[in-house]
Amino acid sequence: MIDVTPSLHVCRRRALQIGLGATLTSTIGLAPASPAFAQDGVKDEDIFRFALNLEYMEAEYYLRGTTGKGIEDSDAGSKPGDVVGGKQVFFETPALGEFMREVAENELAHVRFYRKTLGSDAVDRPAIDFDAGFAAVAKAAGLSADFDPFGNQMNFVLGGMLFEDVGVTAYAGATTVLKNKQFLAAAAGILAVEAYHMGMARSSLYRMGEKAWKAANAISDARDKIDGPDDKDQGIYVDGKANFVPSTPDAIAFTRTPQEVLRIVYLNDQPGVSKGGFYPNGMNGTLRST
Repeated sequence: MIDVTPSLHVCRRRALQIGLGATLTSTIGLAPASPAFAQDGVKDEDIFRFALNLEYMEAEYYLRGTTGKGIEDSDAGSKPGDVVGGKQVFFETPALGEFMREVAENELAHVRFYRKTLGSDAVDRPAIDFDAGFAAVAKAAGLSADFDPFGNQMNFVLGGMLFEDVGVTAYAGATTVLKNKQFLAAAAGILAVEAYHMGMARSSLYRMGEKAWKAANAISDARDKIDGPDDKDQGIYVDGKANFVPSTPDAIAFTRTPQEVLRIVYLNDQPGVSKGGFYPNGMNGTLRST
């Protein structure tokens, strides 16, 4: 497990500018296609199954936080894994509760879209453990040992930020290599929705003040250390000002490979890991190992 000291003032844009030539193409500034996505044998359907695993987790998180219960059996597959943790959150700010309920509806719609699109090839919901996952997140980020993402509205949005930032970078990576134009159009559209979620979560946290800034930046730092050597993360408070949009100096979203995403959700920075963190038995499908 990686321990990270929370830092309020983190200049990530400067680090990105130094390493820009190694990570972006020289002509248009777009990240090259991920070898993990582009490798032989990986199909569009594999990428969609990978995304469905992530959408299951997001839908369960937001539904449990806003309604007190998770995905219905009809949306979880024939042999779904168990889900541990989660409870309804009290929202002191009514508007924030409305935002979170809309996000929950969006994430459930994504699950249903992937299941409909993949048909009999859709994977069942994997086992998900929010208790163990967030305990590991709190340790890695240097947060309180009793951190509970469902304990109050600030913590719930912090937990959402953990997922949303990763979702945007995962979809950004996938859109560079999907071959089926209909799949590509759908992934681009879902990427946009996840980016809306991310902006809402980050701006809401910023308005909550310094305590939220520090916690969000600590989670960002931990996520960036776990996913690999490249700097692909930014806090919500950078160089003494708000940072709602984590991006390259050209204002282009970062991309992550499936392996980088898996390191974050498994909370393990080692190669060859196929379970852990939020997925105690690993993801379902072909793309499941760091």
